[in-house]
Amino acid sequence: MQITQSIEQFIKGMKMENWMAALLTCAACCIGALVVLGKKINSQRETKEKIERARNRREESLQRAEQVVLRYKQSHPMTDSAFIMDLSLSELAKQLKEGSLSPEDVLHSYMEKTLNVNKKLNCCTEILLESLDQLKTVGSNKEGLLYGVPVSIKENVAFKNHDCSCGVVINLDQPAEKDSVLVEVLKKQGAIPFVKTNLPQGLFSYDCSNPIYGQTANPHNSQRTSGGSSGGEGALIGGGGSLLGIGSDLGGSIRIPASFCGICGFKPTAGRLSLQGLRPIYRGQKAVLSSPGPMARDVDSLALCMQALLCDHMFSLDPTVPPLPFNMEIYRSSKPLRIGYFESDGNMQPSPSMARGIREVKALLEQAGHTLVPYRPLKINQIMPELIIKSLYADGATTLLQKLKGGPVDPCLKTQVFTYGLPNWLKKILSFLLKPVSPRGSANMNALCGLRSVPDLWKQHAAVEDYIHETIAQWRSCNIDVLLCPIIGPAYSFHYCGKISTALSYTMLYNFLNFPAGVVTVSTVTAEDEEELRHYKGYYQDKWDKLFKEAVSGGEGLPVAVQCVALPWQDELCLRFMKEVEQLVKQSKK
Repeated sequence: MQITQSIEQFIKGMKMENWMAALLTCAACCIGALVVLGKKINSQRETKEKIERARNRREESLQRAEQVVLRYKQSHPMTDSAFIMDLSLSELAKQLKEGSLSPEDVLHSYMEKTLNVNKKLNCCTEILLESLDQLKTVGSNKEGLLYGVPVSIKENVAFKNHDCSCGVVINLDQPAEKDSVLVEVLKKQGAIPFVKTNLPQGLFSYDCSNPIYGQTANPHNSQRTSGGSSGGEGALIGGGGSLLGIGSDLGGSIRIPASFCGICGFKPTAGRLSLQGLRPIYRGQKAVLSSPGPMARDVDSLALCMQALLCDHMFSLDPTVPPLPFNMEIYRSSKPLRIGYFESDGNMQPSPSMARGIREVKALLEQAGHTLVPYRPLKINQIMPELIIKSLYADGATTLLQKLKGGPVDPCLKTQVFTYGLPNWLKKILSFLLKPVSPRGSANMNALCGLRSVPDLWKQHAAVEDYIHETIAQWRSCNIDVLLCPIIGPAYSFHYCGKISTALSYTMLYNFLNFPAGVVTVSTVTAEDEEELRHYKGYYQDKWDKLFKEAVSGGEGLPVAVQCVALPWQDELCLRFMKEVEQLVKQSKK
């Protein structure tokens, strides 16, 4: 009997202990969930506060700039802003140096125009009010090539005491400790950086929208994107608020906005200009190279900017840059050229206006005495996924996703980010399933898995080097000096850029090869282009071809551009070719 009672008591005790353990476990889970929820709510609150602070800083700078401009206009009623705005960069620089125009009149005129353009296009992230203080000391740099010239800079270009957020929340409230090398050199040459311009979240998009500063619109149609990632620059210059800007280009980020906004843009050979102080979304990726470069209304402005930047001061500040001053003799040469050309890269069927732009410029070049040689990029369908995408996302996009963590994802990136975030095993399965129905969708999905090991990375780098050497050998066999090729266009309707990565083969190839490349606007979309677009099918007739057709439809009147390319370190030759195209197009319109 006692044994039975003892057993019953033991069982009751065990039940009580189990019940207590379950209760404690439940309480612990609830507390843990509350802690996690609390952290999430706190994180969201901090994110919201960071964004609000950034927006307030922008709003305050815009309001203060408006007050400054108003006071200046009242005290200087004779300033002829319209005359100033009509001058080219070369003419403006000449009149500033001669003293017939003052840096004060010029800066306040451009600041006023910038404020008006920004109200329509949302292209500025902050007015650099320090530019007003610089007016007091700019006279000491009167011998500079850009004396008194207002310059706009992309948001990721470091300017002391201002954020370089790259459009991501995690980078906010981290003001730069000093100016980037390019900003230092611009100031030394007498230029006055006066505004920072918008970019897409994380820079990995050719749209121009982020959760902090919003969407930038196109100066020719407010329902279209300005392109990206240097889209704020493209919009501001295209809208007349700046005549010279500094952008950066990883896969077309200078050239696409130049095409969409109807201006000129130049991506130099990577390494020709200093990258110190230009913030990327992440560092360490070495296969597809980024390069800072100028954006402007005309090619002479691009050349003047390059001439100003390629000086002893930059070579001293950044000894990793080869000390190669701008070669004006090559830029001014009139020697006939052998020019390779193609209307299509074979990976993405161009829009009718893209192809027509090439045909028309080819005819003008031949009439001017140049020799045009048919050319076709090597294995573009293979190298886009296997070498370019796989190199960019060698880590399976892990680092990019970490940078976006903790903040809202912009609509222009949502499609991309969703795909990047899939586990690799699922990407592999989807790649296998897509292969029969969408070969390039399958290849791109597989490429987003990245590389598995360090030996694989070394093999990848070796394959990149081999492809570059093969391409240079192909150029030599064709005996061409430069290359004429299409650039994506016309400007897309909003929210398409993140869905059509396939079109980037036209621009990203030259970052991958590290060839200098620039864009010149040559025409506008015609009613005939639109009629031809109705019959557009694309090479694969897949979702990307359909999306591209939708993105560019309804573009009558929008700018049409072409792309000019040269071999590495032949930046002056590339600019000379761009100048030739620009002049011939102008003459043909007369």
